[in-house]
Amino acid sequence: MCLIAFRWEPGTAEPLLLLGNRDESYDRPTAPLAWWAGGRLLAGRDLRAGGTWLGVARDGRCAAITNFRQAGPPRPEAPSRGHLPARFLEGELSAGAFLAALRGEAGRYNPFNLILFDGGELVGYQSRDDRMIAFDPGLHVLSNGDFDEPWPKAEALRERLAAVDPGDDAALLALLEDDRPFEEAHLPRTGVPLAWERALSPIFVKTPTYGTRASTLLRLGRETVSVLEQRFTASGREGRTAVAFPRSGPPSEC
Repeated sequence: MCLIAFRWEPGTAEPLLLLGNRDESYDRPTAPLAWWAGGRLLAGRDLRAGGTWLGVARDGRCAAITNFRQAGPPRPEAPSRGHLPARFLEGELSAGAFLAALRGEAGRYNPFNLILFDGGELVGYQSRDDRMIAFDPGLHVLSNGDFDEPWPKAEALRERLAAVDPGDDAALLALLEDDRPFEEAHLPRTGVPLAWERALSPIFVKTPTYGTRASTLLRLGRETVSVLEQRFTASGREGRTAVAFPRSGPPSEC
């Protein structure tokens, strides 16, 4: 994913509300949100490399990943970062134990930011500086920089999310479809050409070949989980999938 916002409220009826946009080339083959083989993991799937950008397990564990934007192409020989969320969700390790094991091999991957929730603890990991983060309750936003780095799109989404009814799915998804670019003076400088920096600046990205492919809304309650995925092509909205299930129980499609 390239933009994630989440409200972390441990001890409440809905400890985690997460929404985000996955930006990707339009020609990269992708499977929509669905239960994977074995019925444990619910996620979209990158059909080229086999991983995912956001997923949730039947017991309410969830994981999401963003790439870290930097100058120059990624290392083509590096393994796909999308396998990391799937590995966590298909395993049994706590978030802390998973990251402790991952730190020794994180350098094999191109830089990434990883968010993990194991049912009790919500943690983040920045591979580029080997930094682990325990999130305080409240709103957090992550794009392709560091956690809570104030990129214009991240700050705009944070401000608007704070003003929206958190129970209104339509309003939350509408926040993710804002395609207005930001002025040059406010853009981050990540090493990519300025024209590309500007094209990537909106919450919702759209270029002729690359853009927001999916918007996802995840509600992780103490007893139930719901996931809503709105997909896009270069021409606009493509399809929508909504799944709700009791934690550790059988799923039911909405």
